[in-house]
Amino acid sequence: MQPSGDMTLGHLLGAVRNWAKLQDEYDCLYCTVDLHAITVRQDPEYLRERSLSLPAQYIAAGIDVEKSTIFLQSTVPAHAELAWLLNCNTYMGELSRMTQFKTKTAGKTDKNIGVGLFDYPVLMAADILLYDVDLVPVGADQKQHLELTRDIATRMNHHYGDGLFVVPEPYIAEIGARVMSLQDPLQKMSKSDSNQNNYIALLDSPDVIAKKIKKSVMDSIQGITFDPVNRSGVANLLTILATLTNTTPEKVAEEYADQGNAALKNGVTDVILDAVKPFQEKYNELMQDTAYLDKILRDGAEKARDLAQPTLKRVYKRLGFYRP
Repeated sequence: MQPSGDMTLGHLLGAVRNWAKLQDEYDCLYCTVDLHAITVRQDPEYLRERSLSLPAQYIAAGIDVEKSTIFLQSTVPAHAELAWLLNCNTYMGELSRMTQFKTKTAGKTDKNIGVGLFDYPVLMAADILLYDVDLVPVGADQKQHLELTRDIATRMNHHYGDGLFVVPEPYIAEIGARVMSLQDPLQKMSKSDSNQNNYIALLDSPDVIAKKIKKSVMDSIQGITFDPVNRSGVANLLTILATLTNTTPEKVAEEYADQGNAALKNGVTDVILDAVKPFQEKYNELMQDTAYLDKILRDGAEKARDLAQPTLKRVYKRLGFYRP
Protein backbone atom coordinates (compact mmCIF):
# COMPACT_ATOMS: atom_id res chain seq x y z
CA MET A 1 0.00 0.00 0.00
CA GLN A 2 1.26 3.51 -0.80
CA PRO A 3 2.01 5.90 2.11
CA SER A 4 0.01 8.67 0.48
CA GLY A 5 -2.83 8.92 2.99
CA ASP A 6 -4.62 7.14 5.82
CA MET A 7 -6.06 3.67 5.38
CA THR A 8 -9.75 3.64 4.57
CA LEU A 9 -12.56 1.34 5.53
CA GLY A 10 -12.20 -0.06 2.01
CA HIS A 11 -8.58 -1.04 2.73
CA LEU A 12 -9.59 -2.72 5.99
CA LEU A 13 -12.48 -4.72 4.54
CA GLY A 14 -11.07 -5.35 1.10
CA ALA A 15 -7.47 -6.14 1.99
CA VAL A 16 -6.02 -5.89 5.47
CA ARG A 17 -8.52 -8.10 7.31
CA ASN A 18 -7.76 -10.82 4.79
CA TRP A 19 -4.03 -10.15 5.12
CA ALA A 20 -4.28 -10.73 8.87
CA LYS A 21 -6.06 -14.07 8.34
CA LEU A 22 -3.28 -15.29 6.07
CA GLN A 23 -0.63 -14.86 8.77
CA ASP A 24 -1.55 -18.16 10.43
CA GLU A 25 -1.15 -20.11 7.18
CA TYR A 26 1.67 -18.38 5.33
CA ASP A 27 4.94 -16.53 5.70
CA CYS A 28 3.71 -13.01 4.95
CA LEU A 29 5.49 -9.83 3.88
CA TYR A 30 3.71 -6.48 4.06
CA CYS A 31 5.44 -3.67 2.24
CA THR A 32 4.79 0.07 2.38
CA VAL A 33 5.48 0.97 -1.25
CA ASP A 34 7.06 4.40 -0.92
CA LEU A 35 8.74 4.10 -4.35
CA HIS A 36 5.31 3.73 -5.94
CA ALA A 37 4.11 6.84 -4.12
CA ILE A 38 6.43 9.15 -6.06
CA THR A 39 4.79 8.35 -9.41
CA VAL A 40 2.99 11.58 -8.48
CA ARG A 41 4.83 14.45 -6.81
CA GLN A 42 4.94 14.15 -3.02
CA ASP A 43 5.76 16.63 -0.30
CA PRO A 44 8.96 15.14 1.23
CA GLU A 45 7.99 15.79 4.84
CA TYR A 46 4.52 14.34 4.32
CA LEU A 47 5.98 11.27 2.63
CA ARG A 48 8.33 10.67 5.57
CA GLU A 49 5.48 11.11 8.06
CA ARG A 50 3.16 8.74 6.17
CA SER A 51 5.94 6.17 5.76
CA LEU A 52 5.94 5.76 9.55
CA SER A 53 2.21 6.17 10.03
CA LEU A 54 1.15 3.52 7.51
CA PRO A 55 3.12 0.63 9.09
CA ALA A 56 1.58 1.63 12.43
CA GLN A 57 -1.83 1.35 10.76
CA TYR A 58 -0.93 -2.09 9.42
CA ILE A 59 -0.19 -3.26 12.96
CA ALA A 60 -3.28 -1.57 14.41
CA ALA A 61 -5.38 -3.35 11.77
CA GLY A 62 -4.12 -6.77 12.82
CA ILE A 63 -0.74 -7.44 11.21
CA ASP A 64 1.32 -9.28 13.85
CA VAL A 65 5.02 -8.36 13.78
CA GLU A 66 5.86 -11.69 15.45
CA LYS A 67 4.35 -13.59 12.52
CA SER A 68 4.88 -11.28 9.55
CA THR A 69 7.48 -8.99 8.01
CA ILE A 70 6.73 -5.28 7.68
CA PHE A 71 9.14 -3.03 5.80
CA LEU A 72 9.54 0.02 3.55
CA GLN A 73 10.06 -0.72 -0.13
CA SER A 74 12.85 1.84 -0.58
CA THR A 75 14.97 0.21 2.15
CA VAL A 76 15.34 -2.92 0.00
CA PRO A 77 17.25 -1.81 -3.14
CA ALA A 78 16.58 -5.15 -4.85
CA HIS A 79 13.06 -3.90 -5.70
CA ALA A 80 14.44 -1.20 -8.00
CA GLU A 81 17.16 -3.49 -9.36
CA LEU A 82 14.76 -6.25 -10.35
CA ALA A 83 12.33 -3.72 -11.81
CA TRP A 84 14.94 -2.69 -14.39
CA LEU A 85 15.62 -6.31 -15.34
CA LEU A 86 11.87 -6.88 -15.75
CA ASN A 87 11.51 -3.64 -17.73
CA CYS A 88 13.76 -5.08 -20.40
CA ASN A 89 11.39 -8.03 -20.73
CA THR A 90 8.12 -6.08 -20.72
CA TYR A 91 6.35 -4.53 -23.71
CA MET A 92 4.97 -1.00 -23.96
CA GLY A 93 1.78 -2.42 -25.43
CA GLU A 94 1.18 -4.41 -22.25
CA LEU A 95 1.62 -1.36 -20.04
CA SER A 96 -0.50 0.90 -22.24
CA ARG A 97 -3.43 -1.51 -21.80
CA MET A 98 -3.45 -1.19 -18.02
CA THR A 99 -6.88 0.11 -16.98
CA GLN A 100 -5.56 2.15 -14.05
CA PHE A 101 -3.03 3.89 -16.29
CA LYS A 102 -5.80 4.84 -18.72
CA THR A 103 -7.95 6.13 -15.87
CA LYS A 104 -5.20 8.19 -14.23
CA THR A 105 -4.07 9.75 -17.50
CA ALA A 106 -7.46 10.46 -19.03
CA GLY A 107 -7.45 13.93 -20.60
CA LYS A 108 -3.67 14.36 -20.28
CA THR A 109 -1.13 14.65 -23.06
CA ASP A 110 1.95 12.45 -23.26
CA LYS A 111 4.28 15.29 -22.29
CA ASN A 112 2.49 15.60 -18.93
CA ILE A 113 2.54 11.89 -18.06
CA GLY A 114 5.46 10.65 -15.97
CA VAL A 115 7.34 7.54 -17.05
CA GLY A 116 7.02 6.18 -13.50
CA LEU A 117 3.22 6.25 -13.71
CA PHE A 118 3.35 4.30 -16.98
CA ASP A 119 5.91 1.84 -15.65
CA TYR A 120 4.82 1.26 -12.07
CA PRO A 121 3.12 -2.11 -12.82
CA VAL A 122 6.62 -3.43 -13.60
CA LEU A 123 7.88 -2.25 -10.23
CA MET A 124 4.83 -3.95 -8.72
CA ALA A 125 5.82 -7.13 -10.54
CA ALA A 126 9.29 -6.82 -9.00
CA ASP A 127 7.73 -6.39 -5.55
CA ILE A 128 5.99 -9.72 -6.04
CA LEU A 129 8.50 -11.84 -7.95
CA LEU A 130 11.43 -10.85 -5.76
CA TYR A 131 10.21 -13.05 -2.90
CA ASP A 132 9.19 -16.22 -4.78
CA VAL A 133 5.67 -15.78 -3.43
CA ASP A 134 2.88 -18.26 -4.04
CA LEU A 135 -0.10 -16.06 -3.21
CA VAL A 136 -0.77 -12.33 -3.58
CA PRO A 137 -3.68 -10.69 -1.72
CA VAL A 138 -5.01 -8.13 -4.19
CA GLY A 139 -8.12 -6.04 -4.63
CA ALA A 140 -10.24 -6.65 -7.70
CA ASP A 141 -8.83 -3.48 -9.29
CA GLN A 142 -5.27 -4.81 -9.03
CA LYS A 143 -5.95 -8.20 -10.57
CA GLN A 144 -4.92 -6.94 -14.01
CA HIS A 145 -1.53 -5.93 -12.64
CA LEU A 146 -1.06 -9.38 -11.14
CA GLU A 147 -1.91 -10.93 -14.49
CA LEU A 148 0.84 -8.78 -16.03
CA THR A 149 3.22 -10.05 -13.34
CA ARG A 150 2.29 -13.63 -14.21
CA ASP A 151 2.83 -12.92 -17.93
CA ILE A 152 6.28 -11.43 -17.32
CA ALA A 153 7.29 -14.34 -15.07
CA THR A 154 6.06 -16.92 -17.59
CA ARG A 155 7.83 -15.16 -20.46
CA MET A 156 11.14 -14.96 -18.61
CA ASN A 157 10.86 -18.56 -17.44
CA HIS A 158 10.48 -19.51 -21.10
CA HIS A 159 13.47 -17.47 -22.28
CA TYR A 160 15.84 -18.00 -19.36
CA GLY A 161 14.85 -21.39 -17.98
CA ASP A 162 12.08 -22.88 -15.85
CA GLY A 163 12.20 -21.96 -12.20
CA LEU A 164 13.58 -18.46 -12.72
CA PHE A 165 10.41 -17.09 -11.12
CA VAL A 166 7.51 -18.59 -9.20
CA VAL A 167 4.29 -17.68 -11.04
CA PRO A 168 2.03 -16.35 -8.25
CA GLU A 169 -1.70 -16.82 -7.80
CA PRO A 170 -4.16 -14.07 -6.71
CA TYR A 171 -6.08 -14.13 -3.45
CA ILE A 172 -9.29 -12.05 -3.65
CA ALA A 173 -11.91 -12.11 -0.91
CA GLU A 174 -15.45 -12.96 -2.01
CA ILE A 175 -17.14 -10.41 0.26
CA GLY A 176 -15.92 -6.90 0.89
CA ALA A 177 -13.26 -7.04 -1.80
CA ARG A 178 -14.64 -3.89 -3.36
CA VAL A 179 -16.02 -1.23 -1.01
CA MET A 180 -17.47 1.66 -2.97
CA SER A 181 -17.47 5.45 -2.61
CA LEU A 182 -20.13 6.83 -0.29
CA GLN A 183 -21.06 9.65 -2.69
CA ASP A 184 -20.54 7.77 -5.95
CA PRO A 185 -21.21 4.08 -5.24
CA LEU A 186 -20.29 3.11 -8.79
CA GLN A 187 -16.66 4.02 -8.00
CA LYS A 188 -14.28 2.31 -5.60
CA MET A 189 -13.66 3.96 -2.21
CA SER A 190 -10.23 5.60 -2.44
CA LYS A 191 -8.03 7.48 0.03
CA SER A 192 -6.81 9.69 -2.84
CA ASP A 193 -10.32 10.97 -3.58
CA SER A 194 -10.47 14.77 -3.51
CA ASN A 195 -13.91 14.62 -1.83
CA GLN A 196 -13.35 13.40 1.73
CA ASN A 197 -17.04 12.54 2.06
CA ASN A 198 -16.47 9.71 -0.41
CA TYR A 199 -14.47 7.58 2.00
CA ILE A 200 -14.20 6.59 5.66
CA ALA A 201 -10.64 6.97 6.92
CA LEU A 202 -9.91 4.60 9.80
CA LEU A 203 -8.53 7.55 11.75
CA ASP A 204 -11.67 9.68 11.25
CA SER A 205 -13.34 10.78 14.48
CA PRO A 206 -16.70 9.20 15.44
CA ASP A 207 -18.53 12.43 14.58
CA VAL A 208 -16.92 12.62 11.15
CA ILE A 209 -17.73 8.98 10.42
CA ALA A 210 -21.36 9.44 11.46
CA LYS A 211 -21.70 12.53 9.25
CA LYS A 212 -20.16 10.80 6.23
CA ILE A 213 -22.50 7.83 6.54
CA LYS A 214 -25.48 10.12 7.03
CA LYS A 215 -24.58 11.97 3.80
CA SER A 216 -23.98 8.78 1.80
CA VAL A 217 -25.94 8.51 -1.44
CA MET A 218 -28.96 6.19 -1.39
CA ASP A 219 -32.23 6.01 -3.35
CA SER A 220 -35.93 6.69 -2.75
CA ILE A 221 -37.16 3.11 -3.15
CA GLN A 222 -39.14 1.84 -0.16
CA GLY A 223 -37.60 -0.89 1.98
CA ILE A 224 -34.13 -2.40 1.88
CA THR A 225 -33.03 -4.91 -0.75
CA PHE A 226 -29.63 -6.04 -1.96
CA ASP A 227 -29.45 -5.03 -5.62
CA PRO A 228 -25.92 -3.92 -6.63
CA VAL A 229 -27.04 -2.98 -10.16
CA ASN A 230 -30.11 -0.87 -9.45
CA ARG A 231 -29.49 0.13 -5.80
CA SER A 232 -25.73 0.59 -5.65
CA GLY A 233 -25.72 2.95 -2.64
CA VAL A 234 -27.85 0.62 -0.52
CA ALA A 235 -25.84 -2.38 -1.70
CA ASN A 236 -22.60 -0.69 -0.67
CA LEU A 237 -23.81 -0.09 2.91
CA LEU A 238 -25.18 -3.63 3.11
CA THR A 239 -21.80 -4.98 1.97
CA ILE A 240 -19.96 -2.92 4.59
CA LEU A 241 -22.31 -4.03 7.34
CA ALA A 242 -22.21 -7.67 6.24
CA THR A 243 -18.42 -7.78 6.05
CA LEU A 244 -17.99 -6.24 9.49
CA THR A 245 -20.48 -8.67 11.03
CA ASN A 246 -19.28 -11.76 9.14
CA THR A 247 -22.54 -12.42 7.33
CA THR A 248 -23.88 -11.80 3.81
CA PRO A 249 -25.44 -8.66 2.30
CA GLU A 250 -28.56 -10.67 1.50
CA LYS A 251 -29.05 -11.63 5.16
CA VAL A 252 -28.51 -8.05 6.31
CA ALA A 253 -31.04 -6.89 3.72
CA GLU A 254 -33.59 -9.33 5.18
CA GLU A 255 -33.03 -7.87 8.66
CA TYR A 256 -33.63 -4.33 7.41
CA ALA A 257 -36.22 -5.24 4.75
CA ASP A 258 -39.10 -3.30 6.32
CA GLN A 259 -36.95 -0.39 7.51
CA GLY A 260 -35.75 2.72 5.75
CA ASN A 261 -32.45 4.24 4.74
CA ALA A 262 -32.03 6.03 8.06
CA ALA A 263 -32.19 2.79 10.04
CA LEU A 264 -29.63 1.14 7.74
CA LYS A 265 -27.30 4.13 8.02
CA ASN A 266 -27.56 4.10 11.81
CA GLY A 267 -26.78 0.39 11.89
CA VAL A 268 -23.77 0.82 9.61
CA THR A 269 -22.48 3.74 11.67
CA ASP A 270 -22.67 1.80 14.94
CA VAL A 271 -20.82 -1.20 13.52
CA ILE A 272 -18.11 0.95 11.91
CA LEU A 273 -17.51 2.84 15.15
CA ASP A 274 -17.17 -0.44 17.05
CA ALA A 275 -14.62 -1.61 14.47
CA VAL A 276 -12.45 1.52 14.35
CA LYS A 277 -12.27 2.17 18.10
CA PRO A 278 -9.68 -0.54 18.91
CA PHE A 279 -7.82 0.32 15.70
CA GLN A 280 -7.47 3.96 16.71
CA GLU A 281 -6.47 3.11 20.27
CA LYS A 282 -3.70 0.78 19.06
CA TYR A 283 -2.52 3.26 16.42
CA ASN A 284 -2.24 6.11 18.92
CA GLU A 285 -0.30 3.86 21.28
CA LEU A 286 2.16 2.90 18.54
CA MET A 287 2.71 6.47 17.37
CA GLN A 288 3.78 7.38 20.90
CA ASP A 289 6.72 4.98 20.54
CA THR A 290 8.42 5.74 17.24
CA ALA A 291 11.62 4.00 18.40
CA TYR A 292 9.66 0.74 18.51
CA LEU A 293 8.28 1.34 15.00
CA ASP A 294 11.75 2.16 13.70
CA LYS A 295 13.05 -1.15 15.06
CA ILE A 296 10.22 -3.07 13.40
CA LEU A 297 11.01 -1.42 10.06
CA ARG A 298 14.78 -1.98 10.39
CA ASP A 299 14.30 -5.63 11.30
CA GLY A 300 11.76 -6.06 8.50
CA ALA A 301 14.09 -4.50 5.93
CA GLU A 302 16.95 -6.74 7.00
CA LYS A 303 14.81 -9.85 6.66
CA ALA A 304 13.41 -8.71 3.31
CA ARG A 305 16.90 -8.00 1.95
CA ASP A 306 18.02 -11.49 2.99
CA LEU A 307 15.00 -13.05 1.28
CA ALA A 308 15.44 -10.97 -1.87
CA GLN A 309 19.11 -11.59 -2.55
CA PRO A 310 18.89 -15.22 -3.75
CA THR A 311 16.24 -14.27 -6.31
CA LEU A 312 18.19 -11.27 -7.55
CA LYS A 313 21.40 -13.30 -7.77
CA ARG A 314 19.59 -16.05 -9.71
CA VAL A 315 18.12 -13.55 -12.19
CA TYR A 316 21.44 -11.81 -12.80
CA LYS A 317 23.09 -15.17 -13.45
CA ARG A 318 20.37 -16.47 -15.80
CA LEU A 319 20.35 -13.22 -17.80
CA GLY A 320 24.10 -13.51 -18.38
CA PHE A 321 25.59 -10.88 -16.09
CA TYR A 322 29.26 -11.46 -15.26
CA ARG A 323 30.18 -11.37 -11.57
CA PRO A 324 33.99 -11.40 -10.90
